[in-house]
Amino acid sequence: MSSLINRFRKLKRTQLQVIGVLILILLSAFLLWFGNANSSQATNALIAKVYFDGEYRIGDGEWQPIEKGKHISSTQGDVTLRGNFHLLTPDDEYVGVFDGGVPLAFYANHINITIYETGAEPFLSGHEDPLYGDAACGERWIAYAITAGNTDPVEILIHNPHLYGNENAIDDMLSGVAIWADLEFEKGILSSGETQRYVGVMLMIVSLIFLGTAMFSTMIHIKNSRIIWLLGILVLFAGLYFAYGAPGVPFWSDSVVSNTTLLGFSMMFYMLFLLMSIVSFLNRSKGIGKLVVVVLALFNAAFFVLPIVSDVFFYDTWLWWVIVQLVANLVMAGCLVRELCSAKGKERWGYMVAFMPLIAFGIDALGTWLGWMQGGVVSKYVFIFLFVIAVVLFLRYIPYNINAAAKAKELEMERIALNAQLAESRISTMMSQIRPHFIYNTLGSIEQLCMLDPPKAGELVHNFAKYLRGNFGELDNPKPILMSREMEHVRYYVSIENVRFPDMTFRFEMNSADFSIPALTIQPIVENAIKHGLMRLQKGGTICVTSYETDTAYCVSVVDDGVGFDTNALVDARKHVGLRNIRERLSVMVNGTLDIESTPGVGTKVLITIPKEVRQ
Repeated sequence: MSSLINRFRKLKRTQLQVIGVLILILLSAFLLWFGNANSSQATNALIAKVYFDGEYRIGDGEWQPIEKGKHISSTQGDVTLRGNFHLLTPDDEYVGVFDGGVPLAFYANHINITIYETGAEPFLSGHEDPLYGDAACGERWIAYAITAGNTDPVEILIHNPHLYGNENAIDDMLSGVAIWADLEFEKGILSSGETQRYVGVMLMIVSLIFLGTAMFSTMIHIKNSRIIWLLGILVLFAGLYFAYGAPGVPFWSDSVVSNTTLLGFSMMFYMLFLLMSIVSFLNRSKGIGKLVVVVLALFNAAFFVLPIVSDVFFYDTWLWWVIVQLVANLVMAGCLVRELCSAKGKERWGYMVAFMPLIAFGIDALGTWLGWMQGGVVSKYVFIFLFVIAVVLFLRYIPYNINAAAKAKELEMERIALNAQLAESRISTMMSQIRPHFIYNTLGSIEQLCMLDPPKAGELVHNFAKYLRGNFGELDNPKPILMSREMEHVRYYVSIENVRFPDMTFRFEMNSADFSIPALTIQPIVENAIKHGLMRLQKGGTICVTSYETDTAYCVSVVDDGVGFDTNALVDARKHVGLRNIRERLSVMVNGTLDIESTPGVGTKVLITIPKEVRQ
């Protein structure tokens, strides 16, 4: 168990996000299977206009006349309709009481319909018939054939099996009552949601293009490919929502529960990935935005699990999802306001556009609650608007993507060449410091001290071994090291030279050592100061190595009071390979610089400057 926890802790943030999304998708897929495997439903039917005239009552309340355009609530209890169906011509002219002959079709949106007719058995289409089970959990068409020649009033009991539901379900049913007519007419009715379904399919196809581009960008390590992944998945679920929310025949199958479940998934995942896309553009409020997305994902997972482990319909969790989503949208809107206050230029437009889908969701939620609309009408139009903008930006991104791929390959080749050059530079620097005469002189000093001062000879052997280990040890090190570690190597070198030149003075003032510097940088400079500065004096001399920091950089100076030289002599780089290598490694590895000031007869100062932003 502990090993699994340790592995979980080692996962990167991106990996955890992917795992979280996969868990949500698996839960949703399992709920889809569970709902489809454990449900039954009515057969689809088709519609043609027929007028119902009569009265209605809610529960055991008083009867009220059915008036055209007057709203009848479907969320305040069972509703009973009483009256007759009247046939209309194609021009809406009155013909007479419909007395059967062909079936009638009723549009049922999350409601059960039971029809009572004189001299006939009740027609049970939903909750009273165990064969239907949870068939009312969705949109469907119900076919019923009135007894031929019967003009007596019929009663229709409408029951909402959910904790809440579509406020306008009864209004939609009455306005959509139709005659099940010939095949050509049926074909026209079946295509009532064709345009919206085509839009949904088109969006799903476009999402595959987005996702393909995202995969290509990821493979060639282009930055910001994550937002393309998010947009691709966002468009995919938007396409599902358009397709499954279209009126007419089911898009997925004849299973009402399956279609309802897929519609719910598409809504939830669309809003989740919408918020994830917004978070990717946040700066100051990114932490809050990520927390909102995580909490929303956990709630969605709970809504997926609840119908599996209880008798609650997935549709009944939508109200609570809307509430949670509204809270998440409000928090995200607050984050956008915070970003908007500090944004400038084009960023402000981006943040203002991000408000649009959040506001649209709120309008749709309010409109559905008050019975003004259903089906996320405002969100659909806002999405289409934003989708057009996204496609334009995407088409502009494709050339950039191709150029970036070529540039990435070019940079990779440059990086390989640069690494080879740095490796050669390190070898050249190391080899330049281990000259044969230095080794011979050091071994000669050790030989003399063995006879004159054995303890000191042992100390010199120790320092010489440390010096050689430092040189060879840094041969394969491509990264900078701490200044404190570099100074240890310098001190070993100085201790060796001090044996040969006891009249030379070395001072070290380390005011700052907690920064990184390329290995074998200071020691070659000190060696140059000894060789070209102090050794040309008749006696003595001083070398001072100082490190300090400013507000923007770390600095190291090596100052000697030797003979000095004309700095123009450094123009010939072929004579100063070691100095050139040091400059190159400082520039490439830590963005540092090396400057030399020298005055003949006075001394020399070498100054190394390393910007703080590259601190390791």
